[in-house]
Amino acid sequence: MVSKQDFSSSLAVRGPSSLVSRHTYSHSQSHTSSQSRSQSRSKRYNRSHAGGASYIPQNEFPVFSNSGDVEILVKAGGHENRYLLHRHTLTRCSGFFEASTSLEWSRAGGRGDSSAPEEPPPSTVDLARIGGSDEPTLASGDRLAGGRRRWRYELDSGTDDGDIPMLIQKDPDDTGGGSGGAVSLFGGPVSGSKGNGGAQATNKPPSSAPTHSNRSFFRSVANLSLVPSSGPPSQPLSQADQDLLRNYDNLLRIFYNYPPIMDGVNIADAYVQCKALLTLADQYDSLAVVGPRVDHHLLQFQSRLWRQIAKYPISYLRLGYLSRSKIIFQEALIHVVGQWPAGERSLRGSLPEDVLEMIEDKVDELEENVSRVESRLFRLNLCTPRGERVTPATSYLDWLAVSLFRQWLADNTTPTPPPPHDASADGADGGAKPPPPPSIPPLASLGRAFRTMGDPHPGSYLTHDECKRFMKLTPELYSRDNLRRFEKRLDELKGMAREIVAPLMGSGLELEFGRGVEGLGYLTCTTVRDRDLPW
Repeated sequence: MVSKQDFSSSLAVRGPSSLVSRHTYSHSQSHTSSQSRSQSRSKRYNRSHAGGASYIPQNEFPVFSNSGDVEILVKAGGHENRYLLHRHTLTRCSGFFEASTSLEWSRAGGRGDSSAPEEPPPSTVDLARIGGSDEPTLASGDRLAGGRRRWRYELDSGTDDGDIPMLIQKDPDDTGGGSGGAVSLFGGPVSGSKGNGGAQATNKPPSSAPTHSNRSFFRSVANLSLVPSSGPPSQPLSQADQDLLRNYDNLLRIFYNYPPIMDGVNIADAYVQCKALLTLADQYDSLAVVGPRVDHHLLQFQSRLWRQIAKYPISYLRLGYLSRSKIIFQEALIHVVGQWPAGERSLRGSLPEDVLEMIEDKVDELEENVSRVESRLFRLNLCTPRGERVTPATSYLDWLAVSLFRQWLADNTTPTPPPPHDASADGADGGAKPPPPPSIPPLASLGRAFRTMGDPHPGSYLTHDECKRFMKLTPELYSRDNLRRFEKRLDELKGMAREIVAPLMGSGLELEFGRGVEGLGYLTCTTVRDRDLPW
């Protein structure tokens, strides 16, 4: 019989080892269990669900598979870009989408009152089956299962070569080609559409039957590369089709606050792309959203942009007006006013009347300033050492210097006179035709003369050779001392003239911070204030 003391001593000897082994076994068992769970978890997380019943499409631009309610198809040259976007975003950015998705538009198009109560959709359509399609099913007609309305737009290139491609609204259940089911801005089918409203309503499948367009409405096409949407490989895209797809993609990207994809190296290509994008934004009433993006992109070119505006001011004036860019519009306007009336005909055909009125007001202001300066220049005179005005009687040589300066000023600020009037060309009745009125010198020619006088280098006009030839016209006065005195007095006149034209030498251009305005022959002193902007 084992005593209690012997049993206790045996436990004392075997206890620690048995407890350690038991603890080691339980720890090993728990570690193995957790490792197997982590491995199964990693395998489960890395397993692909593509095409499976539990696959959830991505909900991001350009296809918001879970929350989008406006489908837009842009097709060109056998290629297609598909977008699934949100009505509330499109209506905030575009007046076109705001009008075409409104209740009045829907009533005009014969699509019914969206506020009317609908019949409860069949449960077989609303409830997703396990192992069925991975796309959300649609309730009756053009509403999603969540109660949101669905709109569908397709790009219609028109019937003639001169037609402008335009998004048209179609019946979401219409899967046929052409423009069947398309609704125009004023209600009814679009001209050239196939069939009529009755035929469309007859061929429309019942709301309980899921259609092909319903199934493909939520299909994710995140790859926006220009590849054919279906079928065998087609011909490469033409440049016009590439531009069309890029312009619509940039337009929608800007709506979702994504930067547009445009050339950031070649400013000439960037201008063409920005102009096309602004034209498209004007077409869809979204200039207020697209304009700042275009302004930001072009301003990154800095000095290259200012030089391009100096070369093509009329083109950039229109671009600045469409984009509501104060800097681009102001830069181009200063060049246009300084060269007026050059390009007037082109401006009247491409800009609204209020912009032309503003240009004419700025031209009038500049002409008034030029007239005041010009009158002061013609009144310039020299004085004798006794303070008397120079006349032929007081100082003939000095008077010759004043006469030569005034003659140069008149020749350079007066346009070429018209040809002499031919009296033999009068009418048979013998009535003499009055001679044509003297033409007003353009601002550009006046600007060249004033810039020459404002040049800090006095030898830019009436040079030493010209003075020498002029003095030789009076041989009795020609001598080296008289020529030196003549040039000295002429330099005094040039200095006074430079001070008079100084207010016209100012410039509001950004160009003078880069390359300078010394190469420009016209005046750039026009001031454009915020209150002058036409928007």
